[in-house]
Amino acid sequence: MSAVLPGARHGDRIDTLAAARRRQRLQRSSIYLVIAAIVAWSVEAIVVGDTDWSRISLQGVASAAWRFIDFDASILTSLWEATLETVLMATLATLLGAFMAIPVAWLGAGNISPLGRATYLVGRVLMTLSRSVHEVVWGLVFVAAVGLGALAGVLAMAVRSIGFISKTVAEAIEDVNKGPVEAMRAVGANRFQVLMFGIVPQVLPVVIGNVIFEWDVNIRRSTIMGLVGAGGLGLALHRQMASYNYGGIATVIFVILLLIVFGELFSAWARKRVI
Repeated sequence: MSAVLPGARHGDRIDTLAAARRRQRLQRSSIYLVIAAIVAWSVEAIVVGDTDWSRISLQGVASAAWRFIDFDASILTSLWEATLETVLMATLATLLGAFMAIPVAWLGAGNISPLGRATYLVGRVLMTLSRSVHEVVWGLVFVAAVGLGALAGVLAMAVRSIGFISKTVAEAIEDVNKGPVEAMRAVGANRFQVLMFGIVPQVLPVVIGNVIFEWDVNIRRSTIMGLVGAGGLGLALHRQMASYNYGGIATVIFVILLLIVFGELFSAWARKRVI
């Protein structure tokens, strides 16, 4: 029997590794080519093929842009009430959504769900339902139920807020430090005492932080609630669009931008002070 030299075995191993690496590079290149082909096809089918290019020209784009740049300052005095209504809508919706999210989070947290798997699934379904339906759709539902006005917008944003707040709070409850909880149970504390004094203090910063963040998000949501007749700056924007007042549209958008910046600054300040 002839002995295989160590150098030959080493060379065969190098060749095997090199071939494996070539196959991996080929597979990656093939995947990238397929993804690029899908993206190119999507752009061609959705953007290129579905656009009326005959209506697009440099002069037309410049003319449309100039109409929006020409601000209509005469409507600024009438936007104060709409701006205040938008802030109040976002605030009330956030508070109402946080209040309704507490029992949903209690049901959807696996470690404290009152009836185990059954109520856990109920809580998770409610979270998913709230997050899956867009706030404009909720707005249409509540406009049909309670009529036009700010109440429909508040209810729509509150229901939309339940999903985010309850999901993040439920996950924070599931990740609490088990040491204090087990210690309280060991000395005879009941479930309510464990919840109030062992779990709530640990998740309270998460709750406050997420409520502040959701208020910031609801400021943005409230600006489009008026498009379905729910009041606020969104309704003012819809009226300007209906009257083809491009300067008025630009003015309302500018006020919305200022309000969003205010919301960002306030939420950042509140998180630093409260949490």
